[in-house]
Amino acid sequence: MKTIHKDIFKGVVGCAVLAAMIFALTLIAMKLGSISITYGDLFNGLFVAYDKRVAVIYDLRFPRIIVALLGGAALSCSGLLFQAVLRNPLADPGIIGISGGASLAASAVTALFPALYLSVPLIAFFGGLAAFAVIYSLSWKGTLDPVRIILVGIAVAAVFTGLGEVLNGIADSTGVSVSVSGLSQLVWSDVRMMALYSAVGIVLAAALSPACNLLALDDKTVRGLGVRVDRLRLTISAVAVLLVSGVTAVIGVVGFLALIVPHMARRIVGSDHRVLVPFCVLLGGFVLLLADTAGRLIASPNEISASIIMSIVGGPFFIFLLKRGDRHGKH
Repeated sequence: MKTIHKDIFKGVVGCAVLAAMIFALTLIAMKLGSISITYGDLFNGLFVAYDKRVAVIYDLRFPRIIVALLGGAALSCSGLLFQAVLRNPLADPGIIGISGGASLAASAVTALFPALYLSVPLIAFFGGLAAFAVIYSLSWKGTLDPVRIILVGIAVAAVFTGLGEVLNGIADSTGVSVSVSGLSQLVWSDVRMMALYSAVGIVLAAALSPACNLLALDDKTVRGLGVRVDRLRLTISAVAVLLVSGVTAVIGVVGFLALIVPHMARRIVGSDHRVLVPFCVLLGGFVLLLADTAGRLIASPNEISASIIMSIVGGPFFIFLLKRGDRHGKH
């Protein structure tokens, strides 16, 4: 009981600190760009009198900041759910192929049916579900083996990557672009789409957080409590697919964030998913906005995309987890 109260206390304090850090980082991100403006002028332009410079910032920088926060929150929650389902610290929607399926579906719709632009997140969700169904069906051997799911997912992810390259090549030859611009060139309609899918997914993740705690137990123990383990895994996985699909449709594939953030969160606030979900929401948003802000600063006036920054950081982190797993396996 004391441990639970301690985790809750750390979670509340951690969320408060993260909220303050997000506010400070947002203020920095609002100032970055070719238009130089003071915070006083920015405040006046937003709430007092019209200012053309503030209007440009409002239309260009604000959607980027909000989508980064929402996208990071959704991705981190998705990774947290997949790691709970598979009981494996290496579980990540990009590594196991879910992001690839969502991205391929979104790219295909963009290339073949551009009029369905507003439905792209929904199509991406069905693409993610299709990838999820293929991976889980190929992994089924009387029950769902978490290790087998990851191995099959890596192979399926490679297939989706190849098909995506073929689609991009065909689209380029016809003059149609199917690439997603990442966090640049976003508009308020992207914010609305991201907000809808992220909000639904995060609420469902919070509702399922007690069930995620159950999955940390041995399957026989959970079945002894009258819980259908495989059905529970499928339900939680579907929510994780929803979260990652909405992000992929709007800003493309962002690797490793869903792997890194849950690990950071567990080290800070413990392993209770009732605390981890809200903490990951804030930490994931902060990390993605930080990566985007760093990418805008490092090579200014040029930009390095947040996905590249996350890959540079995430690759070594993934190797570190493998090494740590090997050391633990030897003991």
